[in-house]
Amino acid sequence: MRVFCSIVCLLLVACGKGEDAKETVPFELKSITVGTQQNQKVFSSVALDARIILEFTDAIDETSARGNILLKHHETSVGCTYELLQGNRVSLTPMNGFRMLSSYKLVVNPGVKSTAGVLLSAGRVCMIETRMDDTDKFERISDEELLTLVQKQTFRYFWDFGHEYSGMARERTTSGNVVTTGGTGFGVMAMLVAAERGFITRQQALERIQKIVAFLDKECTAYHGAYAHWLNGATGKTVRFSEKDNGADLVETSLLFQGLLTARAYFKGNTEAENKLRVDITRLWEAIDWTWFRKGGEDVLYWHWSPDYGFEKNLAIRGWNECLITYVLAASSPTYAIDKAVYETGWAKNGGIKNGKSYYGVSLPLGVDKGGPLFFSQYSFLGIDPHGLKDRYADYWEQNRNHTLINYGYCKENPKGYAGYGSSCWGLTASDGDAGYSAHSPNNDKGVIAPTAALSAFPYTPQESMAALHFFYYKMGDKLWKDYGFIDAFNLTAGWYDTQYIAIDQGPIICMIENYRTGMLWNLFMSVPEIQQGLEKLGFQKTGSI
Repeated sequence: MRVFCSIVCLLLVACGKGEDAKETVPFELKSITVGTQQNQKVFSSVALDARIILEFTDAIDETSARGNILLKHHETSVGCTYELLQGNRVSLTPMNGFRMLSSYKLVVNPGVKSTAGVLLSAGRVCMIETRMDDTDKFERISDEELLTLVQKQTFRYFWDFGHEYSGMARERTTSGNVVTTGGTGFGVMAMLVAAERGFITRQQALERIQKIVAFLDKECTAYHGAYAHWLNGATGKTVRFSEKDNGADLVETSLLFQGLLTARAYFKGNTEAENKLRVDITRLWEAIDWTWFRKGGEDVLYWHWSPDYGFEKNLAIRGWNECLITYVLAASSPTYAIDKAVYETGWAKNGGIKNGKSYYGVSLPLGVDKGGPLFFSQYSFLGIDPHGLKDRYADYWEQNRNHTLINYGYCKENPKGYAGYGSSCWGLTASDGDAGYSAHSPNNDKGVIAPTAALSAFPYTPQESMAALHFFYYKMGDKLWKDYGFIDAFNLTAGWYDTQYIAIDQGPIICMIENYRTGMLWNLFMSVPEIQQGLEKLGFQKTGSI
């Protein structure tokens, strides 16, 4: 009997049925499925409505699953809906869906248990990269209709949101009574486009511009003829822009008068109202003492002067940047003109503005490496026509087109790997950003795309700009297209979309699209006799036409 029992015990042990010898079956994660893909270290191009399904070898303890199966975006946990399927499978879905063009981390910690209390044998981590939501957000229309729509909607910023008392352009959508001189110059040019395209009547444009001119003339302080960067649109008082900047801003004044001189050329009818507008603009134009801003006769112009601080800001205006218009106007003045030496020494730095290197196979005649922000090739050229415009330093059509192509090439290369960058999502310039306002460029790239950059480049890169317009409007329109056209900027990597507009970004969109379509503003500004004389004086030659 004793021998029999021993044999039975040995058989039980051998068969693994002894209570003390029972082996635990491992609890494992069999598979991870994201959308239509399974068991990848990196799940790429994932649909925004994709579901995550994890299958285990045994039934799952739901509480442990919720605490140990995590989805993270930039290391922040994402709220998810959990659902048990057939006991051994769990479904995980982000409560607000996936963000497009974003990276997520799926973390399965070994704290997950089976219903039998067995811990997961090993955790797992994988990446999920989402695709673009490439559905059209608006009905397709012709490109000509789309360009008109963009101009018309963007124009509302200057017309509907223009300051009710002064008529000037508010700095941005949160500025209250603070209006901007340079942005108002862009807005004046936009009004001419709007009148020509029938968004408003010619009479309405005339009345609004006369209102602006009267406000500048009667209610604003001029400092040796120049105006401050910011004004109170209800009182005309100077609003301090920065430390020791509570007086004249010569560059902003230049952008303002680029617009006003264009308006003077547009309203050439022999009526009392149009005659008055021309006379008033001419009087303000001739009152600007450009020579004062040479700071005692230096061969360079200075950006700021304050009645309290004089020239203490000490910012010389030197190229290459957005300020060519300042030197052109200063040389064109019929009353206080600078001579060519100021341009050569101050602006051109006796040739120091030259670059000559190539980037992305494109030669850059002037400026910093890779060109800098795109507004350099836009602000001065709302009025100055770069076609066939040359001096001893550059062909300005080549300069502006190549600057734009380099910016485009950089975004296509996308060396920092930001989400969305490519042939239809490009354009780095000064704008808002998720980390604050900055002059974004290839050398200061923070993942922020500003629609104004590509759209205001239409004359230089029509195909590339149209591709960007299609992307911004059709693919991103639900996030970018609002009351006054496209919002100022966005960052797809950060999932950030601006809620504001800025005058100096909205204006060039309208104006440069018009220059691309008809050359209207170029033709007007370049027809101004003083401008023709000033360009010739500085050594510019102009050949050909648009």
